[in-house]
Amino acid sequence: MDDLTDFALNEEYKRLQSVGDKLAEIESLIDWKPFRPILESMYSNKTASGGWPEDDVIVMFKMLVLQQWHGLSDAELERQCIDRISFRKFLSFPEYVPDSTTVWSFRKRIIDNGKEEQIWTEMQKQLDALGLKIKKGMIQDATFIHSTPGHAKADEPRGKEAKTRRSKDGTWTKKGGKSFFGYKLHTIIDKDHELIRRFKTTTASVHDSQIDLSELNEVVYRDRGYFGAIAKGFAATMQRAVRGHPLEIGDILRNKRISIQRVPAERVYSVVKEVFNAGKVLVTTVERVNVKMLMTAFCFNLHQLKTLKHKRII
Repeated sequence: MDDLTDFALNEEYKRLQSVGDKLAEIESLIDWKPFRPILESMYSNKTASGGWPEDDVIVMFKMLVLQQWHGLSDAELERQCIDRISFRKFLSFPEYVPDSTTVWSFRKRIIDNGKEEQIWTEMQKQLDALGLKIKKGMIQDATFIHSTPGHAKADEPRGKEAKTRRSKDGTWTKKGGKSFFGYKLHTIIDKDHELIRRFKTTTASVHDSQIDLSELNEVVYRDRGYFGAIAKGFAATMQRAVRGHPLEIGDILRNKRISIQRVPAERVYSVVKEVFNAGKVLVTTVERVNVKMLMTAFCFNLHQLKTLKHKRII
């Protein structure tokens, strides 16, 4: 970028800065540089045959953050990154904004190279470095992520070879007498700072009790859906009445205490669905849904870090 263009963009941005730029606040909450080697390792070498990208990997990764933060399609993400000064500032004013096809390919490369865990681990390292280590305990819960089943017959094959635009991996399940189709986001948050520390994406039919995100020596608070399921940590699980064995007063009081401890989990899913529009997905496989949940959890933690900063905890 030449000096004149750089000067003009910064002068334009000053007007937005004077009234407040929320994106600038979240951009400064973490160090983006450590994500570079993780993302660049997806490319075999710095040549065309190695698939080396013409666009900066951090720019493309930040575009995925913007996409989830604002609930944008790939095409709309490209348009907004060109049009909005706050988006361009968040991306550090790149000379060229990657197009929607490039963003799609970048996201697919994350899946194909299995980089989700490394990205998430780096986020967790930075949370710990800010002094936000787990101390008091964890809260595990799960929520449905809706998908479109399409109009095909229920017994028609799905899977990777299914020639359909409907969800290929989504499954049906029932809860409270209502039917749900799609996927499920399982999370575990720390009680101290209400940050998402671990997550897992499954299809909707996977029961909550089949997923244990706790670790040894952790106290994990869980609702009745986990009744009878063993946890790696110390399970504080709400009791459930079974035939011939109604809950006693001690169990009822214990359930109330656990329920109070679990309140923050409800806020997490409210933000995930209402702020980041992640309650419904259009992608068709569990791998693609998982990347969207990765970026959703990433954005939630940025959102929560901003709250902790306002409270002067960090």
